[in-house]
This record gives sequence, structure tokens and C-alpha cells, in this order.
Amino acid sequence: MDKTKVGIIGLGTVGSGVARLLLDYGDRTGRHAGRTLWLEKAVVRDLDKARDCDLPAGVLTDDIDEVLSNPEIEVVAQLIGGLEPARTIMLKLLESGKDVVTANKALLAQHGPELFDRARELGRSIAFEASVAGGIPIIANIGQCLSANQIESLFGILNGTSNFILSEMHENGTAYADVLAEAQELGYAEADPTMDVDGSDATQKLAILAHLAFGARVDWQDIPRTGIDNLDVADVQYAEEMGYTIKLLAVAQLVDEGLELHVSPTLLKLGTPLAEVSGPFNAIRVIGDAVGPLLFYGAGAGQMPTASAVVADLIDTAVGRTEITFKTLELWSNRQARVTANDYAQAKGRFYIRANVQDHPGVLAQVATALGRQEVSIASVLQHEADEGSHILPLVIMTHETTEGAAAKACEEIASFESVQGSLVRMWVRD
Repeated sequence: MDKTKVGIIGLGTVGSGVARLLLDYGDRTGRHAGRTLWLEKAVVRDLDKARDCDLPAGVLTDDIDEVLSNPEIEVVAQLIGGLEPARTIMLKLLESGKDVVTANKALLAQHGPELFDRARELGRSIAFEASVAGGIPIIANIGQCLSANQIESLFGILNGTSNFILSEMHENGTAYADVLAEAQELGYAEADPTMDVDGSDATQKLAILAHLAFGARVDWQDIPRTGIDNLDVADVQYAEEMGYTIKLLAVAQLVDEGLELHVSPTLLKLGTPLAEVSGPFNAIRVIGDAVGPLLFYGAGAGQMPTASAVVADLIDTAVGRTEITFKTLELWSNRQARVTANDYAQAKGRFYIRANVQDHPGVLAQVATALGRQEVSIASVLQHEADEGSHILPLVIMTHETTEGAAAKACEEIASFESVQGSLVRMWVRD
């Protein structure tokens, strides 16, 4: 077989998995690529660090110039995280004549236009299936397999850490802080889990998917987002009592006013497909105008699922498929955006509202009046008796459809009442 020589930058968890697939299953990758994907060099910072793979002599190096200056290395898997030096390395790889495969969603969400424009100028390509939802082939499906469709909506559970935490809170009634510690022990959460639990990770992935599916060009930091880091296990229990489960949901859907985009904890009706996604898994529900609803489900992170997506991109690049789709899709090009994000305040939906209120007559009427002033209609009310010796009880309200702005204004007024104790909670509801 002919050879396509491959480089890897970064031999961490995912990089080691990619190396193992290339070295241990060369017959498999060769069968799909019609050529041998030959691992020529793997660049690391520390040569003495223990690796989760056995490399042939001469492959490991701490000198990136051994990749940049080698014209025989045609494609490189750039597998380091963060923005810098990842951005600089990506540009150097492109400028040295390499096609690039990456799993770095933060880099694409922040610097996609610059990197893709530079790749086009140089006649190179960037493949990025592994940047969203790990082993789930969502990039290829939206960008290629569903190209006959106008995507109408995309709802995704895009962060496995958050989904694991919420699943444990639902299934075992465990407090958020305790589940987070367990997730860190199991390796589902980083030592600093901020990007996962505050919604940033899911939002970066949503920005990529929104661009691919709708042609939207939006800074991920401008997408409204709320994380799960302030979620109380009591809200999980009240949601279940009302027939719902809570998921951190990424939303992109076409509405009359443009493209609705946001990431937030959301009540999903029990028994619906996304509501049943448990543990550290991802799922994306896509509706196309021709194909109808589709559900993509699987491991959204982890060594081998993500490595699977990287190697698939390496194969596509070696065969030449990436070059064709890269040119055709013109991602992050200077073309005018096909759709723009709508005013988030005008986004329509139902809401869950929970306030801890003083147990005395007239409070419910006061809350209902505040909602009424914003023309927010109450669909149902859940109110338990106060615990013995306490004069504070939870008041849980489910609204009819309204706008996000109206719900926000009503909740701001309710939170100011002397009868309301502590923070007020508001979440989207999807049936």
C-alpha cells in the first residue's frame, strides 16, 4: 500500500488513543483509506512522561520542527487544548503545507474565521469531527449527510460532565457538590470543572453546530448561557414530581425572528428521547425539513470515542474527501451569514419558577399579580407544606408559553418581594 505519513501534536489522553488506533489497527485504517496511515512523529513537551501507548523508536520528539520541516508528513492531528499555543501551532502547521485534524472546540469557536481563512489561502484543509460530541459523527451528518435539508432545529446534550451530575442528582438525590466530587474522582470532571458546569463548553460546541447547520456566525461568548453550578437538588425533585427531568440543553432553532440560541438547564418531559439520556453521554436531536426528526446518541468524550473521530478525519483527509468538503462548505468564510441570532428576550417557551416564600396568606396572589403584569399565565402550581418549625415553603409554578423577557421581568419583581427568601430559580420547559 501507499503511505500517508501522519504527525500528532500532543500525546495526552486523546493523542495516545489516536496513536494506538494507528499503530495497532493499521490494517483496519488501511482498508478504509486505501493506503497506510503511517505515524511518523508524535510531538510532546516531556519526553520522560509515561504514555498510554507503545511507540516505535524515533517517533516521539519534543521538537515540533521535526514535523513542520518534514515535507513527507502530509496531515497532522493537532490535539492540544486551549487557545495558545494551539492557535499559533495550527497556523504554523498550515503554513508548512500540512492538512490539520483537530479536536479543539474552544480554538474553533474563538478563532475559526482566522484559521479557516488562512487554510483556504494556503490550499490546505481543517477537519474537526472530534471537536463536538466526541465519537458521535454529528459534524459529518450535518455538513454532508443532511445537505438536502434545511435544518429547522437542533437540541443537544453536549456536555457529559454536566449530564453525569444531573443524572446522579435525579437517580440518587445527591447534592450537586457531592456529585461533582464523585465526577472528579471518576475522571468525568476536571480538577477545575468550570467550563463544563457553567455551560461554556456546551456553548462553544453549540456555536460550531449553529454555524455548520444554519450558517450563523456568532461569538460563542454572546450566546446566552446558564450552567448547572447553582442548581439545587430540590429543583430536581420538584421537576420529577411534575413529570420532568432536568438537562443542560443547547438550543438552536429557526424562528420567525431569526435563530434562537441558548444553553441552559431545561425541564424535559420524562419519556422523551433526550430526557432519557443518562450518565456521561451526549445526544443531539436534529429536525430537517425533508428527513424529519433524527437522534444522534453516544459517548461525547473519552479517549477512544474521541480518538475514533480523529482517525476518521485522518482517513478522510488522506483519501481526499476532506479537501472536497472543505472547499465546498466554505466554513467561517467571508460570505454573509445566512441567518442571525434573534433577540433572546423574544424567545418563546414555558418556564419553571421556584421561590421560597414566607408561609402567610396572600403570597400566591402577590406572585400571580406580578406574573400577570407581564402577561405571564400560570399553567400549574406545586406547593408543599412548610417543614415543622419553619415558616418558609417552596412555591413552584409552571407557566404557559410566554417570552423569555417577560418571564425574566416578572421573576425580577417577584425576587424583590419581602416574602421571598433566598434566590429565585427559573428554567426553560420543553415538552
